[in-house]
Amino acid sequence: MNERLQHVSQDRLINETNIREILIEMVTKWEFILILLFLGVIIFFSNASPYFLDYFNMMNTTFNFMEKAIMALPMIFAIMCGDIDISIASTLALSSFGMGLASSMGAGTPEIVIIGLSIGIVAGVFNGLLVTGLKIPAIAVTLGSQSLFRGISQAFLEDKAFTKYPESFGYFGQGYVGDSLIPFELVLFLVLAVIMGFLLHKTAYGRKVYAIGNSSTAARFSGVSVNRIRFTNLVLNGLFAGIAAVLLTSRIGSTRPNIAVGWDMEAITLVVLGGVSIIGGKGNIFGVIIAVFLLGYLKFGMGLLNFSAKSMIITTGFLLIAAVLIPEMLNTVKAKRKLRKQQG
Repeated sequence: MNERLQHVSQDRLINETNIREILIEMVTKWEFILILLFLGVIIFFSNASPYFLDYFNMMNTTFNFMEKAIMALPMIFAIMCGDIDISIASTLALSSFGMGLASSMGAGTPEIVIIGLSIGIVAGVFNGLLVTGLKIPAIAVTLGSQSLFRGISQAFLEDKAFTKYPESFGYFGQGYVGDSLIPFELVLFLVLAVIMGFLLHKTAYGRKVYAIGNSSTAARFSGVSVNRIRFTNLVLNGLFAGIAAVLLTSRIGSTRPNIAVGWDMEAITLVVLGGVSIIGGKGNIFGVIIAVFLLGYLKFGMGLLNFSAKSMIITTGFLLIAAVLIPEMLNTVKAKRKLRKQQG
């Protein structure tokens, strides 16, 4: 009888230990911390302003950050592989310029959209060929193409702007799904996030991305076509910049020389804040999605309370530093704990 009670007691102790380990593992994940921060933002601003937790406002404010969020999705793949694309905002500007030029020459909505996406793809192919064909680091290539793409649109536009687009073109950046108050941009982002999440987490392509990020040399010896994956990632960045160009140009109804200036850094900020390691190999789509809504609604709430633009920049910088430091600190604590457990 005593022996049986002893076994039951040991089983209970093992179960309690396992549950404690699972809880510790869960609460020390960066995504869990992001969820807490997001809930904190919602609670704080809903108490601070009666206009924050309004359904119409909550939906409409997503127009302000969905284009950047869409640009961030393929950036996850590039950064996971140890690359980066800082030319995406300039690609957007070039695509917008192409669409504006086509519209001024009488093109309809389908042609304008195709031109915008095609320019994005061509820009991505341009970057991809230079990075993988000539073995030039992605940051150097995209730094150059950032100036090149922006320079082309500015040289042709000078201080002018394209402001005439077909009425039906406005739906992409201003429309709602059916009779609801759900913006088309928000639905498009969620659909693209599901597709990219499936690609990263459930396919061989995604596993190769992780493998390259952890060690491109080891991945190459394992038979992974490293250059092909990196090339595809950069083309995807171009394509998604083209999609963002369609949405943004449609939303504001014009193409100007300074369109989307600085958006490349904001898209990269979303990726890093979402927990994707800047040196590659670690991260997931879920963290970036939380980061998108956390930062979007944080800025919305700060705007309602008349915080200055400088305050928003400082807060974003603080969150970004926290996103880099805290996961590293948690990993260090976990490693030490695991070592102590093995020694004990």
